[in-house]
Amino acid sequence: MAESFSFDVVSDFDRQELVNTLDQVKREISQRYDLKGTETTIHLDKENIFITTNSELTLNAVNDIIRQKAIKRNLSLKIFDYGDLEIASGNKVKQKILLIQGIKQEIAKKISKNIRDQIKKINVSINGETLRVSSKSKNDLQLAIKLVTNLEESLNIPLKANNFR
Repeated sequence: MAESFSFDVVSDFDRQELVNTLDQVKREISQRYDLKGTETTIHLDKENIFITTNSELTLNAVNDIIRQKAIKRNLSLKIFDYGDLEIASGNKVKQKILLIQGIKQEIAKKISKNIRDQIKKINVSINGETLRVSSKSKNDLQLAIKLVTNLEESLNIPLKANNFR
């Protein structure tokens, strides 16, 4: 009986790296001359980041810092879905950043179909918010990983290949 190999395709990020990123951002805001006294707050909950500050200009600067720190910590910028700017009380502005995690069903079907169309001797199964790609050939799986990496650009969601067995 031939051995079968597999890997999982997931859309996920390291939450601790995100927490560390936001800690660095808060530290930089408290130290930077142009951001001192702006009363900027950053709050992280399970699925969102909330930023409150005194102007749109300051908000843009904070978002730039978040992007810079995230890149340095190997977080994909595709995990951030920036919401609309809202006016809050007291001449403040707020923004909600949704954290993208998991692969939606219709996107999972597109990925599965694309992989199966490109590589014939491969099995793709959708398990909730992940995909399991399996084959008897490691070479086919390596081709599938390259396909997933290329699909990440066109689908605009962060994808990773995990658990290569």
